[in-house]
Amino acid sequence: MLPKTVLVPTDFSDHAERATDYACELARKLGARVILLHAYALPSVGFPESIGFGAELAGRVVTVAEEALRAAKERRQASGVEIVTVAREGDPRDLILGTIEEHHADLVCMGTHGRRGLARAMLGSVAEEIVRHAPCAVLTLRAVT
Repeated sequence: MLPKTVLVPTDFSDHAERATDYACELARKLGARVILLHAYALPSVGFPESIGFGAELAGRVVTVAEEALRAAKERRQASGVEIVTVAREGDPRDLILGTIEEHHADLVCMGTHGRRGLARAMLGSVAEEIVRHAPCAVLTLRAVT
């Protein structure tokens, strides 16, 4: 069965941009749609909410995430592919797996940084976690350097 919904998690890195372009081209050829997902973290601020600083900063983080997704979608408008953008706060691993289920994704197409050794041990691998736990096919791509 050919994929009809391709989920593309993005952190807007070169790796993620390559995966997004690849997914859009694949979706165009298959007549599929793309779900472009960005997971963000809200900063924890040591000030009481009554000061308003924390809420203002959190609002700015959400706005920046939504604007970046909108720009990523606009850059691919010429592809003719339906692109749905989703910005959510939380752990990328949990959000990717949840979005697969929510949008009935048939394929995840994501970039990988290809870290090894201590960097991988310290930062973990979102791509590896998704490959291990996704209920659908996962395609990983490294940016060409």
